[in-house]
Amino acid sequence: MSLFGATSGFGTGGTSMFGSTTADNHNPMKDIEVTSPPDDSISCLAFSPPTLPGNFLIAGSWANDVRCWEVQDNGQTIPKAQQMHTGPVLDACWSDDGSKVFTASCDKTAKMWDLNSNQAIQIAQHDAPVKTIHWIKAPNYSCVMTGSWDKTLKFWDTRSPTPMMTLQLPERCYCADVFLRMFCHAVNTSVSPNLFYNLIQVHPMAAVATAERGLIVYQLENQPSEFRRIESPLKHQHRCVAIFKDKVNKPTGFALGSIEGRVAIHYINPPNPAKDNFTFKCHRSNGTNTSAPQDIYAVNGIAFHPVHGTLATVGSDGRFSFWDKDARTKLKTSEQLDQPISACCFNHNGNIFAYASSYDWSKGHEFYNPQKKNYIFLRNAAEELKPRNKKMWQNRGRLPQPRQRYRGFVLWTKGGTCSNYGAVPE
Repeated sequence: MSLFGATSGFGTGGTSMFGSTTADNHNPMKDIEVTSPPDDSISCLAFSPPTLPGNFLIAGSWANDVRCWEVQDNGQTIPKAQQMHTGPVLDACWSDDGSKVFTASCDKTAKMWDLNSNQAIQIAQHDAPVKTIHWIKAPNYSCVMTGSWDKTLKFWDTRSPTPMMTLQLPERCYCADVFLRMFCHAVNTSVSPNLFYNLIQVHPMAAVATAERGLIVYQLENQPSEFRRIESPLKHQHRCVAIFKDKVNKPTGFALGSIEGRVAIHYINPPNPAKDNFTFKCHRSNGTNTSAPQDIYAVNGIAFHPVHGTLATVGSDGRFSFWDKDARTKLKTSEQLDQPISACCFNHNGNIFAYASSYDWSKGHEFYNPQKKNYIFLRNAAEELKPRNKKMWQNRGRLPQPRQRYRGFVLWTKGGTCSNYGAVPE
């Protein structure tokens, strides 16, 4: 029986393939543990694209390595290979055909890992650590995009040691996302019963967030160029960004997370910006209606479900949460893990949610414990990420008007700020 199918109880029934089902702070959700996790903080996770049969997961870490596992339908994870940098790996991504992995590192280089030959070669060089890396396959070109703390965004032909193009950023690159609109159809071949996919990609877009709250959207069609600079909807340092699509699979906006436990939902061309764009608080504790100070944690990662369009956030508080941005409500929050959740991602069909439990350096080096084990968990996401039933949401009444109070919280404030998702009227 498949643990990752839509009808599976995997990740929700309280059983584990690995040992006891008793309460355990390192795995309170009793999800599947990936075998042989990295030996230091996990900085990034990424699943293989739909062109590759099966599911493969990569993870980059502060142990200077990137690892690859095969994730089988029964939940078993098989370590396949790993490659090294000479500094921490900060980001990693796949090529569209799944044959290569690209990695970005504090050693100021980016590498291309050919999974067939298990060989890695340097393809990019910066003057400072490389924070982000993305594969771009536009209608008329393919390249790798790297963002660095040297305040540049560079585009690389993997066959050349010099960049195709260099764009200056206003500040250091902190996070980025690339979205390629895909029309996908499966084709059976006479050679194999597996389904292979033909992808036609148009309207590629990139969102880049920098230090000093810089925010730039780039159009990647024909050749990369700046589309718009956006005033940040957040007041604190940017930590993560993820592009979302509309019903016809076109990128229309992004979610931006900050170190101040807040996420902004921002549309590129909204009909009504004041109404459509909003922010909400998350990854906080102790509430807002108590005399005790509120604990506020960084949002370390945002990932959109590839089918439902709902999203997951993970934070320094050691929790993950699932949200429905269209219904503007929270779907689920996890139990608290005993260390921060540093990264997350979905597989290509949205059945698997992967998240990494490891120190995120949010409290400085003095709180780093090298003896603390790191974990990667896999959870069935087929049911929990389904959007809130529209009829149920409508039965709860219209969206609140500005400054309508909900059980002691101001849910909506001027500018569309949301303080408490899922609240009900007083």
